[in-house]
Order: sequence, then structure tokens, then C-alpha cells
Amino acid sequence: MVRRYLLGELTRWLKALEEIRELARGKEIYALPKLYWEWYKHEYYLPFSIESVSAYSAIDIAVYDLLGKKHGMPAYIMLGGLAREKIKVYANGWYRDCVSPECFAEKAKKVVSMGFKALKFDPFGPYFDVIDRRGLDEAVERVRAVREAVGRYVDLLIEFHGRFNIASAISAIRELEQFDPLFYEEPIHPEKNLEGLRRLRTVTSRRIALGERILFPEDAERLLREGLVDVLQPDITNCLGFTGITRIRAIAEIYSAELAPHNAFGPIQHAATIQFDASTNNLLIQESFYEFWPEWKRKLIKDPFKIEDGNHLVPRRPGLGIYVEDSVLHEFRIPEARPQYSEEPVWVVKNTWRSYTEK
Repeated sequence: MVRRYLLGELTRWLKALEEIRELARGKEIYALPKLYWEWYKHEYYLPFSIESVSAYSAIDIAVYDLLGKKHGMPAYIMLGGLAREKIKVYANGWYRDCVSPECFAEKAKKVVSMGFKALKFDPFGPYFDVIDRRGLDEAVERVRAVREAVGRYVDLLIEFHGRFNIASAISAIRELEQFDPLFYEEPIHPEKNLEGLRRLRTVTSRRIALGERILFPEDAERLLREGLVDVLQPDITNCLGFTGITRIRAIAEIYSAELAPHNAFGPIQHAATIQFDASTNNLLIQESFYEFWPEWKRKLIKDPFKIEDGNHLVPRRPGLGIYVEDSVLHEFRIPEARPQYSEEPVWVVKNTWRSYTEK
């Protein structure tokens, strides 16, 4: 049953990509707003369908890359111009296989030695919806180990993954305040955002970050209107590409909110997000899995990004600033998707969905 459901989801995604490909075929490359409006007319559920939004995002990002390469200019010029030459990044994906505080501390030291000055992690193990005293103690010990390992001047960002009810999120935040996190990310189940975030405001003055599930700019505006979100995290592959994320940026500026775009899906997304960041004044910090992906993902774009003093330098090459290595694409082409179910959700860093005190 689960396999059939996952295959159905994949089929809907591929169908959306095939449909927008046919819609875009032969269209004028400079007429992106017209193409968007055609897709909006065609896709009845577009504002609520991640498949349809992501399909458009792919076309939108590709067009910016093509236009940049055609005219010999980076995408950031088309997005308003250069606001910064380097992007402060935080490490994510670095704590794979970590369960014990000692493992978290050891790997955190290694991440800082690579040049990072900020790192994000999920310290909550297998807890979902409700977290008990044991779970809170485990989370505290993991975060304490990291803080002691990296010192006071490295930013820690706490990932909740939208996994807790309101009471449990409040309990966790109260316990973790002592470690001075830069922000708490998605502390509550996303459908509880408005009421839940109002209650969280009475508990913490730290930044609350969320937004990777935003599909349309109007979704961002509803969150910001209530004054409940400090940092928006739109994902350029899930929010209508450059077209959507620049609209979200404008809304965030109106409400004096900061941006920290979600960036977990691959090296081409990484390159596109860096171009967006380069043109963004209200950027707080940028997520990076880049250094912790398997080597082939970096080779796919000829590995242009390096950490320098906690930053990625903005490429000045045309378009997205990258060139895809076709031989890597062919080498890792997957002939058939075979979704599999496991107890560990796909959204956690691998092999961390465990307690370390229970036997």
C-alpha cells in the first residue's frame, strides 16, 4: 500500500513536469511572465499543489540560467543586482549516524575546522508530536555537547522539523534557551502555525524560522502579517523558482523579516539559491548541505563552491554560475524509481532517529 502511494506521488510529479515541458516547448524565452500565467490557467490546483509548483520552479530556474548564459551575465543581475559578494552559510547534514552527545561533539569540531561558523542540527532523536522528560534530557545533552565543543561564537541553529505539538515545542524551547541558539526552525506542526506561534512568542524572544513548505507568496504574507515569524525559509524549487522567491523577498522586506532559504535538494538548487542570496539585502544566513553530499553531487557541477571563513563566494560566471557535467548525469541515471518505507522518516539526517539512553 505504501509503495503504491509513493509511486502515485512520483507519477503525479513526473506528469506535471511533462505537461509544463509541452506547454513551454517553442515559447519565447523572454516571455516568462506569460508562460507562468499560462501554467496558472492550465493547472487548476497550482496554489496548493507542490507537484505543479515545483514543475514550474524547474522551468523558471532553467530560463534564468539560459538567459544569463545567452547575455553573459550572472542571474543575480537579473534579480536586482549584487547586494553581497559572499554568503555566510551554516552546515547541515554533518551529523549523519550521530546519536550520542559524544558523536555530535566530535563531528561538530570537525565542521568548525572546515571553516564553518554556524551549524544546524536536530537533537530530538525519535520523538514525534510529544516529547517526554527522557527525550528532553537527551536533546539538552546533545546541544550542550555541541556548544561546549564549538565554543560561544559559533552559531547553533536548532531544527525541530515541524514535528511537535504546541506543549512539547514549548517544553523543548524552554530547555534549550540556555544554549543561545540563533533560531528555532519549525518548532510545531505546520498546520498549527498561527495559534502555536502566538503561544511560543510568550516563551522565547529568539528568532523563529520556518517556510520551506511555502508554495505561494501569499502563504508567506499570511505568516508575516501576524508578526509571528522572524526568519522565512522559502525553497526556490518549491515556491515558483526565482519568480516566486523574489516576490517572497519583497514581502519579507515590508515586514522587516530576514531570509534563510531552505536548500537541501541538490547542487543545481544550491547554485540557484546562492545567486538569489547575492541579490538579497535581508539575508540572515544560508543553509548548505554541499560539503556533506557524496562526491558525485559536487562533481555534477564541477565543484565550484568552497568554504572561506564561513562563507561561499558568489560566482561571477553567467547564469547560475555552474556548468553541468553530463558524464556524471549518465553515470548516476536511475532507470526506475523504487520507493521504500523505513521507520526513519526521509526528512531527518540519516541514522539519527534513535534514542541513546534506552536499551
